[in-house]
Amino acid sequence: METLEFLTGKDEKAERIDRYLAERCPDFSRSYLQKLLKDQAVSVNGRPVKANYKIQPKDRILLEIPEAQKTDILPEEIPLDILYEDDYLLVVNKPKGMVVHPSAGHMEGTLVNAVLAHCGEHLSGINGVLRPGIVHRIDKDTTGALLVCKDDFVHRDLAEQLKEHSIKRRYRAIVCGNLKEDEGTVEGPIGRHPIDRKKMAVNYKNGKDAVTHYQVLERFGHYTYIECRLETGRTHQIRVHMASIGHPLLGDSVYGSSKNPWKLQGQTLHAMILGFRHPVIGEYMEFEAPLPEYFDKLLDKLRK
Repeated sequence: METLEFLTGKDEKAERIDRYLAERCPDFSRSYLQKLLKDQAVSVNGRPVKANYKIQPKDRILLEIPEAQKTDILPEEIPLDILYEDDYLLVVNKPKGMVVHPSAGHMEGTLVNAVLAHCGEHLSGINGVLRPGIVHRIDKDTTGALLVCKDDFVHRDLAEQLKEHSIKRRYRAIVCGNLKEDEGTVEGPIGRHPIDRKKMAVNYKNGKDAVTHYQVLERFGHYTYIECRLETGRTHQIRVHMASIGHPLLGDSVYGSSKNPWKLQGQTLHAMILGFRHPVIGEYMEFEAPLPEYFDKLLDKLRK
């Protein structure tokens, strides 16, 4: 068992402990931290606390991380498009339609099932038994470069790079409409939609800061091909931000139109470039995931 210790400052603001821990432990999912609180694995000044405890100045917080459990997720021999691999990590080009990690209704056929078959037990356990090796994720219908970690040290280091926004991430997308400017920035906190809890939205009351930069690559009249650069990594960030300025992603029936004249399977979004400092080697590395075939064909049609 591993124990993490936090000491709050003398001017610390009163804040729920689950939010406090989520900010300081970005490599743990919010649901995993909630489970640790429920299991009384979090104590303040020697006493277990619940998620709604509000931290006070000079609190001593102990977070006990249990040993990783054996997962019931079965390895599956699913072909992986591996852009890079060494003893510490791998970069995978995720295909369209593949869920990253198992969840209710998706216990098979996920990237984790495939990675378990490829790596065996050599995966980090930080994000719990359902997400071994997973540092960040992309949506089911988003394609492109994704990091997978083989040990906890590498996972923690890369999670810290993500938190500091030092990981380079460039996405390609096709949006509806003709963007007025050749480049721009969308800023707006992202949180749960106040009515539809399955969706995200620009939420000024309960959202987290989010910044997306975009640059126009090609114009097709009714559609625009863009590159997006993320400063933050909120759920559905590009999809929400582009929809918020009236240019939802082509094929995105959640944040855009339900009409599908191009017979697309979800949003046209591709995580093309991923760059980071290797935690062990110490060198900056950058990888490019080529556009998937459907994306290339769609661009050809739009050009004609």
